[in-house]
Amino acid sequence: YKSQTRPRLAADIRKQARRGVVSIVLCLEDSISDAEVAGAEENIVRNLARLRREAPAEEVPLLFVRVRRPAQITDLTLRLEEDAELLAGFVLPKFTAGTGPAYLDARTAAEVLSGRRVLAMPVLESPEFLHLETRAPSLAATARLLDKHRERIPAVRLGVTDFCAAYGLRRNPEMTAYDVKIVASVISDVVNVFGRSDGTGYTITGPVWEYFRPRERLFRPQLRTSPFSGRGEEELRTHLIERDMDGLLREIGLDRANGLLGKTCIHPSHVPVVHALSVVTHEEYSDARDILAHGVEGGGVLRSAYTNKMNEVKPHRTWAARTLRRAEVFGVAREDVDVVALLATGLQ
Repeated sequence: YKSQTRPRLAADIRKQARRGVVSIVLCLEDSISDAEVAGAEENIVRNLARLRREAPAEEVPLLFVRVRRPAQITDLTLRLEEDAELLAGFVLPKFTAGTGPAYLDARTAAEVLSGRRVLAMPVLESPEFLHLETRAPSLAATARLLDKHRERIPAVRLGVTDFCAAYGLRRNPEMTAYDVKIVASVISDVVNVFGRSDGTGYTITGPVWEYFRPRERLFRPQLRTSPFSGRGEEELRTHLIERDMDGLLREIGLDRANGLLGKTCIHPSHVPVVHALSVVTHEEYSDARDILAHGVEGGGVLRSAYTNKMNEVKPHRTWAARTLRRAEVFGVAREDVDVVALLATGLQ
C-alpha cells in the first residue's frame, strides 16, 4: 500500500484481510515521492493505533513496512510504542552486503525496543546483482550476511522492476519476467545461491506483476480454451485474458518451476489468482505422500497413484517435503477440484 495516499489505511487493511490477504506491505519507499515521506510515516502511526483499537488481533494480517533507510526502523518502532506489536517486521529495499548491516542492526534494535520478534525481508534489486562482473561476489557476500540473521528472514524478495530499470527495460503484459533474458539470468543465479535445499536456502518470492487493467493485445492469449470449455467457465477465461491475468498465471507457473514461491500483489484482483495457484493439487499431494512414505535409505522408483509419471524416492524427496510444507499453508484441493475451479471460486 502507498502509505501517504490512504487516510483510511486501517479500514483498507481490514477489508483486504476479509478478502483473504494474509500479509500486507505498507510502502514508504518507491511508491511515494520524497516530499510525502513524513506524512506517510504519520499516516502509518495514526492508522496502526486505530487498527489496534478496532480490530481483534486475529483479524490483522502480517504487516510489514517497507522503509527507505535504516533509521526509519527504529524511529517508527519508538513512535508506534505499544502499537508496534501489530508489525511483523520490515521490508529492506536495495539490500546488499554493503547496505545490509545497517538495516539488520536497526532490526535488532527494534526487537530490543519492542520486546518482541521483528522480521526482515530483504529485497535484492540493486545493479550489482545484475551486472556480470559483480553478480557472483555480491550474491555470495549477501548470503553470508543473511546467514547471521537466518531465524528472522522469512523470505528473500526479488526487485525485478529495478533490475529492468538498470537497462531501461520494461516487460509488457504479454511477456513474463522469464522472457527478459537479463532478468531470467539473475533470477537463476539468485536461486542458485539462496534457494538450495541443503539447509542454507531461503524462501524466494516471485517478481511483482505490474498489470491489472485491459489493454490492446498483439499476441495470442496464453490460456488454452479446453480447461474452461464444457463446464460453463468460458466467461472466466475471457475475464482473465481481458485483465492480462493469463500472463500472471503463466509467470506464477514459471516462478514455481524455477524455485520461487508466492508473489507480491499490487492489486487486489491478483490475490485470488496467486492463492489459487499456490494450493497443492490432490495429485501433487498424493505423489508427495507416497514419496515420503518410503524411507530415504530404500530409494527406488514408484509409479504415481495417478499412473502418469514415475516418482523417484531419493531425487524427489526434497520436492515432496516442500510440497507438504506448502500444503500446510495453502491447503490441498480435493481430488475433483482443479485450478480452474479454484480460480472460479476465488474470483467470485
